Amino acid sequence: MPFDLPTLNRMPVAEFVATAGPLYEHSPWIAERAAVARPFASVEALHAELVAVIAAASVEEQVGLIAAHPDLAGKLAVSGQLTAESTAEQKTARLDRLSPADFARITALNDAYRARFGFPFVICVRDHTQAGIFEAFEKRVASERAVEIETALAQIARIGWHRLQALVSAA
Repeated sequence: MPFDLPTLNRMPVAEFVATAGPLYEHSPWIAERAAVARPFASVEALHAELVAVIAAASVEEQVGLIAAHPDLAGKLAVSGQLTAESTAEQKTARLDRLSPADFARITALNDAYRARFGFPFVICVRDHTQAGIFEAFEKRVASERAVEIETALAQIARIGWHRLQALVSAA
């Protein structure tokens, strides 16, 4: 259900957190910390504050945020246990309809990436084609951990932006 920005600005903190918390996978602490900066003049200002909260978080909190994301086309997707937001996002890149060969490929990439970095590969699937996701996955699995934390957080910011656009109406 879309909300207008003035309504979000007026909500009690607990309601704001319940409403904006799902913007970031299993991480309502981001909305909770951003709530104190209300009222927001624009959706862009709200998003900037959410991103600033993530940037100001400890490395442990940032890695926890990354780790809260599911593997792409992984066990949670196969068993139907993704959040509604992640399910819809993965469908946009047809990750729910991979060929057996592509499913095996993404499973191997998920496993290699998680083994190397200790957290899942995160990409804003709404910004990429299926081929682009595979290309980025194969490139990033060879990256350095600090670079991947930074890249994953940038991708999470994009995911949050798309989710915020769906949450806030133009009114």
